[in-house]
Amino acid sequence: MSDLAPKSPSESVTEMTQLLLPGDANALGAAFGGSVMGWIDICAAVCAQRHCRQTVVTASMDDLHFHAPIKIGMAVTLRARVIAAFTSSMEIGVTVHSENPHTGERQLTTSALLTFVALDKDGKKLPVPPLELGAPDEVAAASDAKERRSERLARKDRGARWLALVLRD
Repeated sequence: MSDLAPKSPSESVTEMTQLLLPGDANALGAAFGGSVMGWIDICAAVCAQRHCRQTVVTASMDDLHFHAPIKIGMAVTLRARVIAAFTSSMEIGVTVHSENPHTGERQLTTSALLTFVALDKDGKKLPVPPLELGAPDEVAAASDAKERRSERLARKDRGARWLALVLRD
């Protein structure tokens, strides 16, 4: 069992750096969206694990936005932070920036919100530590996350209807 003492969001901040190579790029010389999504998932998973010190799995990826392309040869920096902690799940925010290695110019390229759930060795949900929110922006972000969580759970229920339709036949 992990320690359930409240933790500051800064304790779980995770940064990763990648170099965009041709194998992760499309015919236009820009990053494949799927490669960027994979990097986001890994960065967010490390962040969630740091917060709860348990095995975590991705439950959802929401609000994934591609703001600008990442070109071959650019350095790619991902930054993840726990936005909110619920009973057994956490919302993680991730931003992705590209950096021109010759000029140092940085640009926001991608942003996403992900939900992770902590699990024990048998796949059963585990409680996660609450967030120790201090700054007003942290409190506001956690409040927004509660609203998003309610919306996400409602969408999940509605999604089951279309999923059943698509899987039919």
